[in-house]
Amino acid sequence: MASNDNAPAATALGMTFDCADATAQARFWALALGYVRSPPPEGWETWEAFLADQGVPPDEWSDGAAIRDPAGVQPAISFLTVPERKQAKNRLHLDLKVSGGRHVDTDERTERIDAKVTELVAAGAHVHEHHVIQGHLDHVVMLDPEDNEFCVV
Repeated sequence: MASNDNAPAATALGMTFDCADATAQARFWALALGYVRSPPPEGWETWEAFLADQGVPPDEWSDGAAIRDPAGVQPAISFLTVPERKQAKNRLHLDLKVSGGRHVDTDERTERIDAKVTELVAAGAHVHEHHVIQGHLDHVVMLDPEDNEFCVV
């Protein structure tokens, strides 16, 4: 197959979440997703050096945080401190797919979901509701430490 040198490059996907405490949210979601703190951009030894070179005042250095998949497969996620609080239901949410899928034995699926829910509650999340389909747990809707909805499936 011939390459098309005129084809546009794929768009890289990153997500940014507005929040009240970027550092705390990054720490929670790194645990939830198995992510790690993102290193500073190439060419800078530290985030502080990068931010200083970009003219960001030191009192704003904690206004952002970034995490990434250590394998580099999943999208990077950034967190940005904003002054306003969350005011409505999320229009987009993350699904943490830990159960293995509906083809997995329902007891095993429930055990996997419950284990992740327990881990996340210990990290500051809250259970919002359990969704049961045909008598079996399908997924759990949770709220992160800043009340953003997500599901453990």
